[in-house]
Amino acid sequence: MSEQQIRRALCPGSYDPITLGHVDVLVRAAALFDEVVVAVLHNPAKHGLFGVEERLGFIERAVPEAVAPRVRVEAFAGRLLVDVCRDVGADAIVKGLRGETDFAYELPMALMNRHLTGVETVFLPGSPEYGHVSSSLVKEVARFGGDVGGLVPHEVLAALTEKFPAGS
Repeated sequence: MSEQQIRRALCPGSYDPITLGHVDVLVRAAALFDEVVVAVLHNPAKHGLFGVEERLGFIERAVPEAVAPRVRVEAFAGRLLVDVCRDVGADAIVKGLRGETDFAYELPMALMNRHLTGVETVFLPGSPEYGHVSSSLVKEVARFGGDVGGLVPHEVLAALTEKFPAGS
């Protein structure tokens, strides 16, 4: 398949950390596109819980082997999403939605991205079992000793436990 025939999607996010909801969306995006570029977007002036390199590694290791050949993980900082799409040759942006609040937040951005360059956004409804899961909520629950097992990949759970030991 030539480069021009490849259908490539961009799945942007901070992924700080990746959750099983993210993994679900990435796997389903890989079923719809020839290649999925997971764009870890970060602001160098801000420090996330996990460093960019850690996030990249967590994502690469969380993607199931069956779709891993079609998933590429890269970091980007200080750029418009449409410029990242142009640079990687993405035909579409894929966003997972947990509910109507996500849709209300994402729709204006999708419309602006289409206005700027014509790139379309594809919304994938998240699996109901992860409808309550976000990276921010996972970090908050872990910080206060709550159990986030079953919501994040095992490696991320271990890293969260190391950062937030029980009772500290």
